[in-house]
Amino acid sequence: MLRTRLLFAILVYAASPVQAQTYPDHPVRIVIGFAAGSGPDIQGRTVAQELGTSLGQQFYVENRLGANGTIAARAVATAKADGYTLLSTSSSIISTPWIYKNLGYDTLADLRPIATLGELDGIFMLVDVKSPIKSVAEFIDFAKKERVLYGSPGVGNGLHLATEIFAKKAGIKLQHVPYKGASEVMTALLGGSINVMFVTPPSVIGLIKDGRVRPLAFTGTKPFAPTPEVPLMKDLVPGYGSQGSWGMVLGPGKLPDDLANKLNLEIRKALLVPQVADIMQRDGYIPDDRDAATTAAFFRKEVAAAEEAVRAAGIEPN
Repeated sequence: MLRTRLLFAILVYAASPVQAQTYPDHPVRIVIGFAAGSGPDIQGRTVAQELGTSLGQQFYVENRLGANGTIAARAVATAKADGYTLLSTSSSIISTPWIYKNLGYDTLADLRPIATLGELDGIFMLVDVKSPIKSVAEFIDFAKKERVLYGSPGVGNGLHLATEIFAKKAGIKLQHVPYKGASEVMTALLGGSINVMFVTPPSVIGLIKDGRVRPLAFTGTKPFAPTPEVPLMKDLVPGYGSQGSWGMVLGPGKLPDDLANKLNLEIRKALLVPQVADIMQRDGYIPDDRDAATTAAFFRKEVAAAEEAVRAAGIEPN
C-alpha cells in the first residue's frame, strides 16, 4: 500500500516544474533543535544521509540547541524559502505557540510541514538505577512526602507536558528543572541532580539495556517491544492517556508547492530503504505515508490540540 501511493506520487512529480526537477544543486542544511543522540537528531541524521545518497547532494545537520527547539525553528522560519534550509523536529514544536509570547515567528504561517518521519507510541518514565524507587506506586508515595525534581528539554516540551499531566493525574506536586536537551537531563538524572524524567525511547534504550536506569512505566497504548516487562502508565494511573511523540521535516512557510512535494516524496522513499527503516523501527518509530498536504493538515490539528494540553498542564505563557 505504501509503495502504491509512492508510485502515484512519483507520477505526479514527473509533471512538476523544472525548479523541483533540478533541486538540489548544492548542499542542503537540516537544522535540529535538540542534542546529538536525541530522538529528533537520530531521525534527522538518518534521513539526511539517505537523502544525500538518493539526490546526489550533501544534506548536512546543524544542531542549534536551546529554548525547546525554538532557536532552530526560528532559523528555518526566517530562511530563504528555496529548500536549502530545513527543520527536523519533534512534536514539542506544537506547544511553543502557547508557551512563548515572543517566538520571533508564526508557527503556522512561517513554517511549512513537509513530511512526517514516524510516530512514537509512547515514552518512558525513568529513575536512576541507584534509586530505591521501583514502581510508579512507590514514586507517588515518595512524592507525597518529599520534594521531587524532574527535568525536561525545556518549558513546554512534550516531555514537560507529559510529566505535568502525570503529576496532576497522580495527585502530586513535582518541581520542574528545564535543560537544553534530553542528554543534559539524563546527565542530571545519573548525577543525582533530579529524581525522575520522562524521555523518548531512542534517547534511552541503550541505558535501559545496560542497566543504568530503571523504567517505571511506558506511556504507550501497548508495551514497547524491546522492554515488554515495563508496565503501561494507563494501567497504573487512572485517566492518564497515551503520551507519544513524532518526527517531522518542515521548511520556511513560503516554500513552493513543487519543492515541498518533491521533498515529501524523497523522504517517504528514504523511509522505505531497509537500513533506514531498521533504525527507525528499532527506536520505536511507527512509519506513516502522509503526502505534503496531509502532513500540513495533521500539523495544524496537532498545534490546535497542544493548546489544551498546555492548559491541562497548568503552564503559563512566558
